[in-house]
Amino acid sequence: MKERIISVDIFRGLTIVLMILVNTPGTWSNIYAPFLHADWHGYTPTDLVFPFFLFIVGTSIAFSYNNKKATKATYRKITVRTLKLIGLGLFLGTFTIHFPFFKDFESIRFPGVLQRIGVVFFFTAILFINFNWRILLGICITILIGYWIWMGFIPVNGMEPTFDRAANNWANYIDLNVLGSHMYKEDYDPEGLLSTLPSIATSLMGTFTGLILLSKRTNKEILLFVLGVALVLVGHIWDLVFPINKALWTSSFVLVTAGWANILLALIYYITDVKGIKFGSVFRYAGSNAITVYFLSSFVTKIFYSVKIDEQTTLHQWLFKKIYLHDFMSAELSSLLYGLTVVSFYLLLAYVMHRRKIFIKV
Repeated sequence: MKERIISVDIFRGLTIVLMILVNTPGTWSNIYAPFLHADWHGYTPTDLVFPFFLFIVGTSIAFSYNNKKATKATYRKITVRTLKLIGLGLFLGTFTIHFPFFKDFESIRFPGVLQRIGVVFFFTAILFINFNWRILLGICITILIGYWIWMGFIPVNGMEPTFDRAANNWANYIDLNVLGSHMYKEDYDPEGLLSTLPSIATSLMGTFTGLILLSKRTNKEILLFVLGVALVLVGHIWDLVFPINKALWTSSFVLVTAGWANILLALIYYITDVKGIKFGSVFRYAGSNAITVYFLSSFVTKIFYSVKIDEQTTLHQWLFKKIYLHDFMSAELSSLLYGLTVVSFYLLLAYVMHRRKIFIKV
């Protein structure tokens, strides 16, 4: 059990590292293509990062709640953690370093990464402690097919629905009419309301992987790898009629990202658990305090983007230009080096916390 949890921690930590890296470039104007999100349909390596984390949330739920009963105490624990995650997300969305330290209500974005993690954790944990894997699989399939039918076949205000970024896209339509100005963009939000439904399926996929790792079957890494390849193939076939799209979190996107997650986790499991090779300890440290590291990185980045050195230059811009931007290297490389420096700092912080046995549970 211990080694399996370490494997999951490595995967979780690697995911957090990638989340920080893609969120903190030196400049958003010069970024290597793999570190950018797809414009709309399709996916890049960066588009895999957030679903990987929701997937590993599900895997962790399988480890933590496998023998838990559906009691009031368990529900209370799940609810409290959910509210903490949502509260931290809303804090990041509203905090400003300038008095009165919080944005005007109209400019607050309600959805967000931590908010989605909280909601997904809540529903996945509740479902997991109440149903066996067969029923969970049925729920997962129902969500994916139901979302496709909703998005692709039900008219929007009398108009034919579309998967494009338009007013007659169901996800965009609901977000605009319910959230109004409290969105990431004027016409859509990548962590919007309707698209949260299939993101729960992503986490449910992770619970199935967790149950495989908990089982007594042999050659688990082979099963996970084959399952991953199958999910990627089916997801790409589904892409022909329901495009792979992170902003909409389409059903094909769920399958493809869960597939790649299984493939990567299978490789990590094979290296660490089957072969016994010490690998990725630095990522395991970050995985042990994943939410704390992510929250701190987001909070500090927010401050760096807000503190002004002069009227035109923020602290972030000043550091990037003074230390990283040089004529002898490309702006893309300079931007990447800045991001790697940020990642290195938080890996060091995670290492120190781990050595001092500081584990902050959110």
